[in-house]
Amino acid sequence: MADKFQTEVLDKSHDKPVVVDFWAPWCGPCRVLGPTIEKLARVSGGAWRLVKINADAHPALTRRYGVRGIPAVKLFVDGAVAAEFTGALPEPEIRRWLDAHLPA
Repeated sequence: MADKFQTEVLDKSHDKPVVVDFWAPWCGPCRVLGPTIEKLARVSGGAWRLVKINADAHPALTRRYGVRGIPAVKLFVDGAVAAEFTGALPEPEIRRWLDAHLPA
Protein backbone atom coordinates (compact mmCIF):
# COMPACT_ATOMS: atom_id res chain seq x y z
CA MET A 1 0.00 0.00 0.00
CA ALA A 2 2.88 2.39 0.63
CA ASP A 3 3.76 2.37 -3.08
CA LYS A 4 0.13 2.81 -4.05
CA PHE A 5 -0.24 5.61 -1.48
CA GLN A 6 2.74 7.36 -3.07
CA THR A 7 1.19 7.23 -6.56
CA GLU A 8 -2.53 7.52 -5.73
CA VAL A 9 -2.27 10.20 -3.03
CA LEU A 10 1.07 12.00 -2.87
CA ASP A 11 1.87 12.09 -6.60
CA LYS A 12 -1.70 12.77 -7.74
CA SER A 13 -2.12 15.55 -5.16
CA HIS A 14 0.21 17.64 -7.35
CA ASP A 15 -2.47 17.56 -10.08
CA LYS A 16 -5.59 17.89 -7.92
CA PRO A 17 -6.32 17.78 -4.18
CA VAL A 18 -6.74 14.32 -2.66
CA VAL A 19 -8.95 13.74 0.38
CA VAL A 20 -7.95 10.65 2.35
CA ASP A 21 -10.50 9.02 4.65
CA PHE A 22 -8.84 6.76 7.25
CA TRP A 23 -11.58 4.39 8.46
CA ALA A 24 -12.26 0.87 9.75
CA PRO A 25 -15.17 -1.52 9.17
CA TRP A 26 -16.01 -1.76 12.90
CA CYS A 27 -16.10 2.03 13.37
CA GLY A 28 -19.67 3.37 13.72
CA PRO A 29 -18.79 7.02 13.00
CA CYS A 30 -16.84 5.83 9.93
CA ARG A 31 -20.02 4.22 8.59
CA VAL A 32 -21.80 7.56 9.07
CA LEU A 33 -19.06 9.68 7.46
CA GLY A 34 -18.25 7.33 4.56
CA PRO A 35 -21.42 7.73 2.48
CA THR A 36 -21.44 11.51 3.06
CA ILE A 37 -17.87 12.09 1.94
CA GLU A 38 -18.33 9.67 -0.98
CA LYS A 39 -21.38 11.66 -2.11
CA LEU A 40 -19.46 14.94 -1.85
CA ALA A 41 -16.65 13.45 -3.96
CA ARG A 42 -19.19 12.38 -6.62
CA VAL A 43 -20.82 15.82 -6.80
CA SER A 44 -17.49 17.72 -6.74
CA GLY A 45 -17.26 17.49 -10.52
CA GLY A 46 -13.76 16.07 -10.24
CA ALA A 47 -12.42 19.02 -8.25
CA TRP A 48 -10.78 16.58 -5.84
CA ARG A 49 -10.19 12.83 -5.45
CA LEU A 50 -11.25 10.63 -2.54
CA VAL A 51 -9.04 7.78 -1.34
CA LYS A 52 -10.23 5.53 1.48
CA ILE A 53 -7.64 3.80 3.68
CA ASN A 54 -8.65 0.97 6.04
CA ALA A 55 -6.70 1.94 9.17
CA ASP A 56 -6.66 -1.65 10.46
CA ALA A 57 -5.20 -2.99 7.22
CA HIS A 58 -2.54 -0.25 6.95
CA PRO A 59 -1.23 0.58 10.43
CA ALA A 60 2.09 1.92 9.10
CA LEU A 61 0.26 4.61 7.10
CA THR A 62 -1.93 5.55 10.07
CA ARG A 63 1.19 5.94 12.24
CA ARG A 64 3.05 7.85 9.52
CA TYR A 65 0.24 10.42 9.30
CA GLY A 66 -0.45 10.65 13.03
CA VAL A 67 -3.92 9.14 12.94
CA ARG A 68 -4.98 8.79 16.59
CA GLY A 69 -8.71 8.33 16.09
CA ILE A 70 -10.99 7.43 13.22
CA PRO A 71 -12.57 8.51 11.06
CA ALA A 72 -9.66 10.80 10.24
CA VAL A 73 -9.81 12.86 7.07
CA LYS A 74 -6.74 14.52 5.61
CA LEU A 75 -6.51 16.80 2.58
CA PHE A 76 -3.31 16.38 0.56
CA VAL A 77 -2.16 19.19 -1.73
CA ASP A 78 1.21 19.13 -3.50
CA GLY A 79 2.26 15.98 -1.64
CA ALA A 80 1.60 17.25 1.88
CA VAL A 81 -1.26 17.40 4.38
CA ALA A 82 -2.92 20.79 3.94
CA ALA A 83 -5.85 20.30 6.36
CA GLU A 84 -7.49 17.59 8.43
CA PHE A 85 -10.35 16.73 10.76
CA THR A 86 -11.30 13.80 12.96
CA GLY A 87 -14.80 12.47 13.56
CA ALA A 88 -18.03 12.17 11.63
CA LEU A 89 -18.90 15.75 10.82
CA PRO A 90 -22.32 16.54 9.34
CA GLU A 91 -22.41 17.27 5.61
CA PRO A 92 -22.70 21.10 5.95
CA GLU A 93 -19.56 21.17 8.12
CA ILE A 94 -17.64 18.99 5.68
CA ARG A 95 -18.71 21.29 2.83
CA ARG A 96 -17.47 24.32 4.81
CA TRP A 97 -14.18 22.50 5.55
CA LEU A 98 -13.70 21.70 1.86
CA ASP A 99 -14.57 25.26 0.81
CA ALA A 100 -12.11 26.66 3.36
CA HIS A 101 -9.21 24.37 2.48
CA LEU A 102 -9.42 23.38 -1.19
CA PRO A 103 -7.15 25.52 -3.37
CA ALA A 104 -9.07 28.14 -5.35
